[in-house]
Amino acid sequence: MSAEVAVRTDRQRRLLRRLPWWIAAIVLVGIAVLWIFPFLWMLSASLKDNMEMFTGGLKLWPSKFVWDNYTRAWNDAHFGRYLINTVVVTVITVVIVTIRCATAGYVLARYRFRGSRIFLGVLVATLFVPTGYTIIPVVKISMQLHLIDSLGGMILALSGGAYVSAILIYYGYFRQIPRELEEAALVDGAGFVRTFFSVMLPLAMPVTATVAVLTFITTWNAFFLPLVFTFSRPDLRTVSVGMQAFVGETATDWSGMAAAGVISIVPVVVLFIFMQRSFVEGISGAVKS
Repeated sequence: MSAEVAVRTDRQRRLLRRLPWWIAAIVLVGIAVLWIFPFLWMLSASLKDNMEMFTGGLKLWPSKFVWDNYTRAWNDAHFGRYLINTVVVTVITVVIVTIRCATAGYVLARYRFRGSRIFLGVLVATLFVPTGYTIIPVVKISMQLHLIDSLGGMILALSGGAYVSAILIYYGYFRQIPRELEEAALVDGAGFVRTFFSVMLPLAMPVTATVAVLTFITTWNAFFLPLVFTFSRPDLRTVSVGMQAFVGETATDWSGMAAAGVISIVPVVVLFIFMQRSFVEGISGAVKS
């Protein structure tokens, strides 16, 4: 009898020890469901007609699957062309920003020059400047250079931003690398450019993946600059600006817009799935530094 009581008491103690873990798990599952629900609702709305989209409330399973929403978004709203424009603008912008931020972070981390600390302080201070304040001078300069209404001008405008966070991530990572590596490269006859591209940049691949993903998401979702650069050239619109194609003078095609939203978010999700390991490693390294 005493043995049964001892076993029961031990089981109760184990359950009590696990109780906070189960409570935390239930709370986290609830937060995850709330976080993912808007995406699931958008996915559901993309397969409903406009009437069911509003009368169905929060119901996720459509009564009838309307695949024509995707056909209408792809063909009638020219979302296929907008997707190609977005891919071109985003890929080239990511390449330019990654190389530019890597070189800036490398120089700031490895070289000391007069005013470097002031430059770094000013760079950090620009983190608090709202992005919208720079759009007027950017557009003015682009108009004077006759770069407005072109994908090339849009790419230069998007890649010409400060991207201070990316520079600081590279700065923190390059500061941790031992100087013996650079000295060994110098002994082998490598100059600045070769040392950077052959030795330092390959070591920073996790950070590069992080910066590439962050820049990809920022550029993919950019709205104001692509909107200004495509006012008179609707054929150059990106997916974020192309959403306006579903807004008419008297009505809005909400289900078509939901289908376009799903189409526009798929490349971002696929990219993150393939690069999530490098992305997490890069963020962890930046936080530790």
